[in-house]
Amino acid sequence: MRRRSKLNYSRYGYLFCLPFVLAFLVFSLYPILYTAFIGFTDMKGVVPKTPHILDDPLENFKNLLFENELFRMSLMNTALIWIVNFIPQLGLALLLTAWFTNKRLKLRGQGAFKILFYMPNIITAGTIAVLFSSLFAYPIGPINSMYQMFGWSNEAINFLQDKTTARGIVAFIQFWMWYGHTMLILIAGVLGINPAIYEAAAIDGANGFQTFFRITLPSLRTIMLFTLITSMIGGLQMFDIPQLFLAGQPDNSTYTATMFIYSQAFRGSYLYNRAAAASMILFVIAAVLSAFLFYLMRDRDAARLKREERRIRKAAKAASQGGVTHA
Repeated sequence: MRRRSKLNYSRYGYLFCLPFVLAFLVFSLYPILYTAFIGFTDMKGVVPKTPHILDDPLENFKNLLFENELFRMSLMNTALIWIVNFIPQLGLALLLTAWFTNKRLKLRGQGAFKILFYMPNIITAGTIAVLFSSLFAYPIGPINSMYQMFGWSNEAINFLQDKTTARGIVAFIQFWMWYGHTMLILIAGVLGINPAIYEAAAIDGANGFQTFFRITLPSLRTIMLFTLITSMIGGLQMFDIPQLFLAGQPDNSTYTATMFIYSQAFRGSYLYNRAAAASMILFVIAAVLSAFLFYLMRDRDAARLKREERRIRKAAKAASQGGVTHA
């Protein structure tokens, strides 16, 4: 009887992964490593010469962190705009998620609502910049006309020349563009929860608030972690709306970290070394914040169980070694 030859299908998986791995090595990993290297060199100029590592390799990093006030301001603006837009974004996304996934409400036309809420995310940043520039135009614009019509102000207001208002408008645009995207991710997470849990809660008499806060939110821990990290990384990379809408004005109040990197690398003196150092600082900030979020939102019960299992294995191993030595 002829024995069947066993096929190793795992190699096909490796073959399918190979194009991505090659693309990642060439277009992602190599640029990251080269950028990190440039941060320790004197590379600058329109036609840069062969870069040389500085006598003090950390000179570019020290200059940015301790001497460059504009870079520190860009980091503060980035953090402020992200926090102001993400908190209401997550709150509204959770509210809409609870609304759409509540089977008791039996909402009709959910697909149309989801498309409408997601629509701002697919509009180009240039179009949105032109739209909001027209809305807040000075001295004649829809917002100014509304203020005068309702008697809130007798004179035209130049909204885009006030630091607080300008930051608030940029934060609102980011919120408006991304809350639909966050909502769809959270809805997908809720749909992945076992329906039997909700049925058991309904049988036990749990109301909508109890179901959402005691079942839905705890079950969405992983999805929430994904949302927080991706939003945080996206917030650190905020560029298109601040650049196209206000170009960092007024008085650099909407000047973000990626705008600083762009201006250092491709404007003025073409300081590629300083831009690379700023990029790596931003990378380290994203890595540290991501690690902190992972630690903060970890499953404490699972971690405690793993520690207990490790302790039991060590005790069993020590006992077995002691038994062998005694024998």
